[in-house]
Amino acid sequence: MAPDSGPAPVETTAEPLAARIETRIARYATRTYDWDALKFQADFDPKYRRAQMRYMGTGGTGVDTDANTVPSEHFTFSTMVLPPGCEGPLHVHDDVEEVFFMLRGRVRLFFEDGGETWETELGERDLISVPPGVYRGLVNEWDEEALMCVMLGASKPRIPTYPPDHPLASVKRG
Repeated sequence: MAPDSGPAPVETTAEPLAARIETRIARYATRTYDWDALKFQADFDPKYRRAQMRYMGTGGTGVDTDANTVPSEHFTFSTMVLPPGCEGPLHVHDDVEEVFFMLRGRVRLFFEDGGETWETELGERDLISVPPGVYRGLVNEWDEEALMCVMLGASKPRIPTYPPDHPLASVKRG
């Protein structure tokens, strides 16, 4: 019997650290605003026109893939351009928390849950976390474009739904 020479060497097949980390960087210079992510809403009514710039995952807009994003493991992250007068219709994510962080401008947010309604305004550097199951919507009532970050608490959240009596509830997507 041969003498024990210790554990067998472990073969390392992992990529170098720099290569692994580089795939997790989404640079602003390589992003583009996607005005078509929610095009079905804007086609129904131009007031719903807004743009998404994806950084991590594809968010809850219904975009299936985006090879130019950091792969999402636990949440998605994007920015949203909200032109003056634009509205994000009342909708619900029943599977995830949604976080809004205002970078620039202001929006009025409105909420519904169990027959109750509530509204608030967010300005620059304000944040709100909306729990799953609460309907939420927003409107930019001001003359300046607003820019906000949006995070959803899952790597691939389900597509949100609208209240049954909302006009978008019966609109076919994409």
